[in-house]
Amino acid sequence: MGYLICGKCKSYYQLQSGESAKDFVSECDCGGKLRYVENLDIVDPSWKPVLLKKKPTKKEELNDKIRRISSIPGNIKNRLSHFFNKHFGNLLYSIRNRNKVHRNPHGAQYGTPYGMGPDFISSIMRELNFNNIRWAVVIPVIVIIILIFVFAPILTLLTLVLLVTVGYLFDDIIIGAKNALVAGAVSYLLGSIITGSFLLLILYTILGGFNGLVCGWIGGYLRTKIKGG
Repeated sequence: MGYLICGKCKSYYQLQSGESAKDFVSECDCGGKLRYVENLDIVDPSWKPVLLKKKPTKKEELNDKIRRISSIPGNIKNRLSHFFNKHFGNLLYSIRNRNKVHRNPHGAQYGTPYGMGPDFISSIMRELNFNNIRWAVVIPVIVIIILIFVFAPILTLLTLVLLVTVGYLFDDIIIGAKNALVAGAVSYLLGSIITGSFLLLILYTILGGFNGLVCGWIGGYLRTKIKGG
């Protein structure tokens, strides 16, 4: 089985059954370099046994990257929240409440400086799941977009029209955009796999989700304009 030794802190680790030197990091906790030896004949008896860290698996590395990307510092989150409230909150509030009059408990009308205020971000955060997905609409759109990618790529612009249509079919603009996002991301992902574009798999999936989000929002906005007009 062998040993991993560190000459800096005078320590060693005995490899267990099924383990190899490649399973472990190359540096000891003390900062010294680890070296593999078959036996401890060259090691002073005063050296102490220690436990060593194993290298993270591919899955653990991927999860760590995702965790680091998703862990946005608090000050940036506050800035993003303020930005969305300022630039999109009023629009979303007016769309959702075009024919509603809100009153406080005393009967007076009220509003917020940015339309929805903090509820804008909360309303989006509540939709970060697969609830409210109308699969009877989403799945056929996914199939049609995949068929376009495989057999008629010249009609790619038609996929954007389909995603706008998905958003248009929903009374709630956020839920409509969410359904279009799922349809776009899944169809672009599967389309990339079927056409063999494996190197661009992640890029196409992100592009599909982005197209779905924007087109779904446009579809929902058009619906409110037409219904309201």
